[in-house]
Amino acid sequence: MKERLHSIVFGTTTRAGKNFDLILLALILMSVLVILFESIPRWRGDYSNFFYVAEWTFTLIFTLEYVTRILISPKPLRYIFSWWGVIDLLAIIPTFLSLFITGYHSLIAIRALRLLRIYRILKLSRFSSEAQALSHSLKASYYKIIVFMFFVVLMMVMAGTLMYVIEGGENGFDSIPASIYWAIVTTTTVGYGDITPVTDLGKILSSLMMILGYVIIAVPTGLISVEMSRYKSDGKKDNKCENCRHDNPFGSVYCNQCGNEMTNS
Repeated sequence: MKERLHSIVFGTTTRAGKNFDLILLALILMSVLVILFESIPRWRGDYSNFFYVAEWTFTLIFTLEYVTRILISPKPLRYIFSWWGVIDLLAIIPTFLSLFITGYHSLIAIRALRLLRIYRILKLSRFSSEAQALSHSLKASYYKIIVFMFFVVLMMVMAGTLMYVIEGGENGFDSIPASIYWAIVTTTTVGYGDITPVTDLGKILSSLMMILGYVIIAVPTGLISVEMSRYKSDGKKDNKCENCRHDNPFGSVYCNQCGNEMTNS
C-alpha cells in the first residue's frame, strides 16, 4: 500500500499519479482564488464566514497531503528539507499560526504571515512539463549566466564610476554608489529620472548605456533558449513506450498512457 501511494503521490507519469496531480492542481488554483478574492475589502466583509471555512478546508487538505508525503517517503527528512517540502509547509503554516497569535499588534503580523499562502501557486510548476524544461534549461545555463552577470556588475561599477567623474556631485552624482544606481536604472531602461546627466559627455554615456541594456537583456534569453532547444531535442530520442508506442515527456519513468515502466528514459 505504501509503495502504491508513493507511485501515486510522487509519481507524475502514471495514470493514477496524473489524476492525483490534476485534482491537486484544481485545489491549488481554487485556494489561490480564495486568497485573491479575500483581499478585496468589500468581499472580505460580506463573505468573511465563507472565506474562513474555505481557508481552513484547503489548509486541512494540504496538511493531509503534506503528512502523507512524509509518511510514504523513503527518506522523510530529505523531503521535508527539499524545495517542495519547504513550499508545502509554507502553504499551510500561516493558518495554524493564526490560532496561537492574538492581540491587535499580532493581528498585523498574522495578516503578513497569511500572505505566505500565496506560495501554494509555486506548486503549480511541478505539474507542467514546460516548467520542467525551463528548470532544466536554467540549471544547464547556470554557470554561463553567473559569469555573464559578473561582467554586468563589473560594467555597472565602471560606468557608475565614470559618470561620477564626468558629472560630479553638483549634478546629483554625489557618490560612486549613487552613480552605480544610475547606471543600473539606465541600463535596464527603467529610467526613474531622479538622477539625470547634464553635460554632453554624460548624455553620450547615458545613450551608450541604454543601447547596451538591450544587449544585456538579450544574452541570458539566448543562453536559456539554446538549452531549451537542446532539452527538447533530447526528449525526442527513444522516448516511445515499448508497450503502447505512446510518446512521453523526456525523463518519464512510467508511460503516462498505460503506466508501463519506460526503459529508454
